[in-house]
Amino acid sequence: MSRYPLNLPADLHQEASRLAQQQGISLNQFILWSVAEKVGELRRSLDDPSFPGITYRVGAARIPTPVVRGTGIRVQTIVIAVRHWAMSPAQIADEYEVLSERQVNEALAFYEAHRAEVDAAILAEKQMVPPDA
Repeated sequence: MSRYPLNLPADLHQEASRLAQQQGISLNQFILWSVAEKVGELRRSLDDPSFPGITYRVGAARIPTPVVRGTGIRVQTIVIAVRHWAMSPAQIADEYEVLSERQVNEALAFYEAHRAEVDAAILAEKQMVPPDA
């Protein structure tokens, strides 16, 4: 086991101490448990490290959806804009002012690498829309 000095803000230290006491464990054990839990969560992340600008968001339906990091714009929205509306990456970036052309291209590259997943999401959403809508 290795040692790591840790400086905590006073209020965080106080809250962690209180929670550790509630759990009946030492503060050291509580911090170790908390770090282990967070590292485990990050290891289970669905994010593809090849596409750092894409992350998964889990909405109310509890279905993970790939989105452009920091924007909430779904990859499938960008794919639909290209495939169905014949928009170029530059046009999409102009339409969605929070997106750069680089982000649009990364979303499209993500789609190429995860085509089955994104196509399934597009199809599932299409099936939810009434035919006369």
